[in-house]
Amino acid sequence: MRMGKSVATMAAASLVLAALAGCSSKSNDSGGSSPGASGTGNASPSATAPASDSGSGSAKLDPVTLKIVLPGDRPADMDAVIKEAEKRMADTINVKLDVVFVPWSDLAQKTQVMLASGEDVDLIFDAPWLHIQQMISAGYFEPLEDLLAKYGQDAVKVRSQQMFDANKFQGKIYALPMGNTHLAGRTYLVRKDLREKYGLPPIRTYDELIQFAYKVKENEKDVIPLLAYGQGSSTDVSWGAFRAFMEYDPQILRSDALGQSLVLYYKNNDGKVYNLFDEMEPRVWSWIQDARKLYTDGLIHPDILALKDIDSVIQSGKVAVAVHNEFGVPSSMAAAIAANAPGAELEPVTFVKMEKGANITNFQQANFLAIPKVSKHKERAMMFLNWTAQKDNYDLLAYGIEGKNFEKIGDDQYKQLDANYPPFGYAWVWNPTLDRLNAGFDEETIAHYKFNKDASNLTPSVLTGFSFDPTPVMNEITLYNTTADKYYNALFDGVVDPDSTWAKFKKEAEGNAKKIQIELQRQIDEFLANK
Repeated sequence: MRMGKSVATMAAASLVLAALAGCSSKSNDSGGSSPGASGTGNASPSATAPASDSGSGSAKLDPVTLKIVLPGDRPADMDAVIKEAEKRMADTINVKLDVVFVPWSDLAQKTQVMLASGEDVDLIFDAPWLHIQQMISAGYFEPLEDLLAKYGQDAVKVRSQQMFDANKFQGKIYALPMGNTHLAGRTYLVRKDLREKYGLPPIRTYDELIQFAYKVKENEKDVIPLLAYGQGSSTDVSWGAFRAFMEYDPQILRSDALGQSLVLYYKNNDGKVYNLFDEMEPRVWSWIQDARKLYTDGLIHPDILALKDIDSVIQSGKVAVAVHNEFGVPSSMAAAIAANAPGAELEPVTFVKMEKGANITNFQQANFLAIPKVSKHKERAMMFLNWTAQKDNYDLLAYGIEGKNFEKIGDDQYKQLDANYPPFGYAWVWNPTLDRLNAGFDEETIAHYKFNKDASNLTPSVLTGFSFDPTPVMNEITLYNTTADKYYNALFDGVVDPDSTWAKFKKEAEGNAKKIQIELQRQIDEFLANK
């Protein structure tokens, strides 16, 4: 979401700062933060140097190198961006950056090993769909209240009180929420040129999407009709499960216990935890059966469970429809497809309703940045994150070198100029105040972003502010995840027979899922009783 430089925003920031100051007075914890920005675009002296060093912030600090672990592939121009960032920081917070990228397919396992082994890391990406609750319960992350109050004033200013309240874990701020809207976008990326080639109108329903895919199957032998994800933690973007984000009556929401798995879920905003092993939800079963038919009919990529780099497959221009976890077509993807398949063009298709109150949300963000307890530079990590609170610095890290990688369009939009630094602010600097919209977005996509930046357009979940503590069932969650890795994506991507595979999945996982459900419901009941 995009927030104006208004009195309301500054008032919300003041409330958050006051709350943080109150927390820090009761604790000696030191922790970290995620990126932010000030309402004015100029970091205050107290936010860029330790108060104990100099009240004016004029004292130059000793150099330190921050190791930052982020998801995805290293952009081609990453070194140039880091060089420019270090140049800007040299006379103030004096930070060098060692940015390490972990492929999405290996993210869950490798980051968990890093933390468990005590590897020296200063900032690390995590998420509810990854393993943030487990990492917090295991004691790997620092609470952030003290560092925010002392070094992160500007990082706080860009986030509303509501964003902080909805994104605590076990009652504390263990990681800074990164988001640009209150509701994450979900889109099917569709080959517009092929749709027009066959005289089909703009796609407005899922049935029309599938009709288009069959048309491609019949006529385009070198094009894969449908592509989703099949690797490990990508359960939310498997073909069948992706539909949960765009279908209603009932609106099915993932639970707080099993990441993006739908085995435990919420519906009807009634505060109850439902379990697919107890009773299969007809709508969910229809998604699994539909995926199976599409796979056996040859529409879904035959090697979907083995593919690791989905983006490169989409960018090849040999895919007709692909799932995407945002609104709109990424400019880098549009440019790559145009280069690899001249004449090819993508258009976004979403079935997320743009109706007031239609979408239920707990306002929890999907991405977070945390400071591990092993970090030797917690204060400097917070200063760095606070440094990104200046608009020019945010633009640098989010979009790259101005004039080479991107062009500013007004105060809140950008145009991507090349593919050497695809915008990835979501991984380390996203905030709702400074994030820019892609100037190339279509009108409907822009309308979706603007609609979802207004919290009043959404229905708050009764569980807004609830945080699940997985400690009592950590072993069961680990065992469930091990079992789910064998069956879940295979089911929702249509690769295996639904009936026999579901029976195996249920036999191996229902005991652990039931224990997790009972504990989750117990904590929810306690939360609602004290609300």
